[in-house]
Amino acid sequence: MNTALTLAARIIRKAYFEDPAYVPLLNRAYENWKNLELEAGEQVYYQTGLVYFGNPDHAIIKGIKLSAENYNISVEKVDGGSVKERFRVFSLPKGYESLFEADAGFLTPEKALGLYIKLAAQNGAEIHTKEKVIEWKKEQNNIVVITDKNTYRSKKLIISAGAWSDRIAPGIGDKIKVTRQLLAWVKPKVPDDYTLNKFPCWLIADDQKPGCYYGFPMLPTEKFGEPHGLKIAYHYPGIAADADNVTREPGKEEIENIMYALNKYLPGTFDSMLATKICLYSNTPDENFIIDKLTGYEDQVSIACGFSGHGFKFASAVGEILADLAMGERPQQAIDFLNANRFPAAGLPAK
Repeated sequence: MNTALTLAARIIRKAYFEDPAYVPLLNRAYENWKNLELEAGEQVYYQTGLVYFGNPDHAIIKGIKLSAENYNISVEKVDGGSVKERFRVFSLPKGYESLFEADAGFLTPEKALGLYIKLAAQNGAEIHTKEKVIEWKKEQNNIVVITDKNTYRSKKLIISAGAWSDRIAPGIGDKIKVTRQLLAWVKPKVPDDYTLNKFPCWLIADDQKPGCYYGFPMLPTEKFGEPHGLKIAYHYPGIAADADNVTREPGKEEIENIMYALNKYLPGTFDSMLATKICLYSNTPDENFIIDKLTGYEDQVSIACGFSGHGFKFASAVGEILADLAMGERPQQAIDFLNANRFPAAGLPAK
């Protein structure tokens, strides 16, 4: 399997089952993604709609409805006859409910990041890539960052180190668990059933396993890059991993888990597995983000980490929040529920 692949797409949605408190952040993220498109003159958000399937009593389905109700998000309940007509490729267990969020869709992560980098450089930012951070420290009133290529001094520092956050941010190590996650692309027997603008993004709350399965329409490679095929993945913390020593070949159980979902929900519709990729989650104990000033360095250092596999859709808003924190301003968006000190230290209650 080829590991030199783009991730091509990440789902963005507003009826946020994880916690309704994320919805205001999502509203701002949608605005900022649109602003990026307007400024850069290129598209990064594709509105495909998102269909959710699951038992009405499942926490995910309940969470979708709660967010939709609290924030007046348009989520359509699709009746049985319409499900068979609109989403005929799916085979669903008896009793599953179907919900459709029309304003959901996907973002193109590599393209979005590339555009932000381009615009930042045009506005005077210096971009340094492929540079490993060795350490950082406070010296008098400065923050000193030492890399394998240079030493930098500044008044403020923002740490957003993903799966390496536990190594570079003091006090964070016990709050982050890194896991490996399998993404897969399969070849459908009838590709035309899954094409962009015909097939939506989808998410299924399984009745036997925790977490959920999700996927995308087939995206043309000439526009979105490799690989070709129908992308499917499992959203739930996987096998613990060392970010510097990740086994990139999929394990037997990981493949079997994807096959379980395909055979259960899309039986007889796929021909073969075309490609796989291992990515990393940096999970917090409650699977919610950490966005805060770093304890002990509150005046100078901010941190964003622990996105637990559902963070990219918020990137356009998180960057704005981190800029506010670095400038000593109070973020316009409510982020108290994402504070770094909400988890209890040994023998102490959570703050």
